[in-house]
Amino acid sequence: MNARGQWKQRLVAGLAVGMMLGASAACAAEGDHPPLMPLKDAVVTYDVQPDGAPQAQQVKVWFTAEGARMRIDSPDGSASTILNRTTQAVTILLHKQRVYSRLEQRGGIRNPFLLDVSMQFHKHGTQNIAGIACTEWDVTSGQGQATACVTSDGLILAESGVDADGAKGKLTATSVSYQTIPSATFEPPSDYQEVVRRRVSGGGGDAQAPALGPNAGTAPQDSDAAGH
Repeated sequence: MNARGQWKQRLVAGLAVGMMLGASAACAAEGDHPPLMPLKDAVVTYDVQPDGAPQAQQVKVWFTAEGARMRIDSPDGSASTILNRTTQAVTILLHKQRVYSRLEQRGGIRNPFLLDVSMQFHKHGTQNIAGIACTEWDVTSGQGQATACVTSDGLILAESGVDADGAKGKLTATSVSYQTIPSATFEPPSDYQEVVRRRVSGGGGDAQAPALGPNAGTAPQDSDAAGH
C-alpha cells in the first residue's frame, strides 16, 4: 500500500482513537480550550480527505456521552473499530469475514487530528456546520497548525491542517444525529468469531492504528483467520 493509502487508513481509524485518548486527558486540561469529549450520545457522518487525495471519503462515527465508548464505520462498510476509553481496548470488526479482534494498551498511538491538552488553543470565531453551531479554534502543536470547529457539547464538526505527526488533511461533518445509542452497537455481534492478535504495547512506540480505509476488508493474517 502506498503512503497516501496508509495515511487515509490512519486518518479514519485515528479519528476515533484520537478522540478517545484526548477525552481521557480532558480532566487535566487547563486554560481556555474546546471540550475534549462529547457530552451527549451522537452519530456523526464526516467527509474525510487527506492532503493530496482526489476526493473525500464518508465515515460514520458513533459517540457515547462522556466519550467512554466510540465506533467508526469504514467508508465501504466492510469494517468497524470500537473503542472503550475506560478499558483502553480497541475492537476491530471485519463484517465480510464475520470476525473480530481485540487490542489493548494502545496508549502509544499517534492520532491524526487529535485535539490534545498538550496543544495550544486560540478561539477566533463561530460557524454553522451540518446545521449546528460550533466555535472555531486555532490549534498549535509541535508539528504545525490546524483549525477546528467544536460544538459546545464537545463534537468536532470540522478540522483542517497539520496533525500531531505532521500529516495534513481535513474532515467536515455532513450530518449530526443526537440519539440514544444501544450498548450493542459497541460490542461484536454474537455470531462473529474472535481472532487473537498480538497485543500492541503502550509507551513510546508508534503503533499502527486499526486499518479502516479502502482495503479494510482484508482479514488479519493470523493462522486462526485463514478461511474466514
